[in-house]
Amino acid sequence: MPTDDLGAPFTPHDAVRRVVSLVPSLTESLAETAPELLVGATDWCTHPEGLSVRRLRGTKNPDVAAITDLRPDLVLANEEENRPVDIEALRSAGVPVWVTRIRTLDEAFASLRRMFASACDVPEPAWLDAAERAWSAAAPVTVVRQALIPIWRKPWMVLGRDTFAGDVLLRLGVRNVYADHPERYPKVALPELLAAGADLVVLPDEPYRFTAEDGPGFFPATPAALVSGRHLTWYGPSLVEAPAALLAALGR
Repeated sequence: MPTDDLGAPFTPHDAVRRVVSLVPSLTESLAETAPELLVGATDWCTHPEGLSVRRLRGTKNPDVAAITDLRPDLVLANEEENRPVDIEALRSAGVPVWVTRIRTLDEAFASLRRMFASACDVPEPAWLDAAERAWSAAAPVTVVRQALIPIWRKPWMVLGRDTFAGDVLLRLGVRNVYADHPERYPKVALPELLAAGADLVVLPDEPYRFTAEDGPGFFPATPAALVSGRHLTWYGPSLVEAPAALLAALGR
């Protein structure tokens, strides 16, 4: 019996024909690989553009009743983006749920391959190999910049230890100055951020939408790079173009 990324036994229905995704990255991954299977997604699933499926509220407050009404053969979830209580409610209703756990780029590639083969029962997509090639070509030799990576402003929150986005940046030669913090997403007051010794501030447009008018001005003495949150934090087809897009935004 296959197990998901958390080691939970996965018992699929006889055939996977109807899939609900509760993770934007996984929604895009399945929609680009086997779009005929996808019947439901969250309100935050913005890619691919024009996606026409049933919307089921957010990643943290999915409409469990509406999901079960769709009679899915599979629900795709993530241990960071979705709540255990919602995952257990779906499993208690007899819905097979596959939970991913992704903290690094290598884990993303391995997890997606397992998900397609063991949960979705679809062939491995060509974009996955293309993404690995793109990242292999982009790997730097040394880390050259020390960065703050805020993800929220009210209050200020930054990337801490053990995050996918932190690993992505490290592969591009940018080290998170809070990579050794005991918390994964610590709240840090602005004066402390200003004194952290960073020579770069990386400002993504999600989850908080930092812009040229709302972000760099708080760090007047430090160069800022505005980056696509999708390229920084999503694991899916966006990984193909992410290295080039992020390097361009970082001025590399």
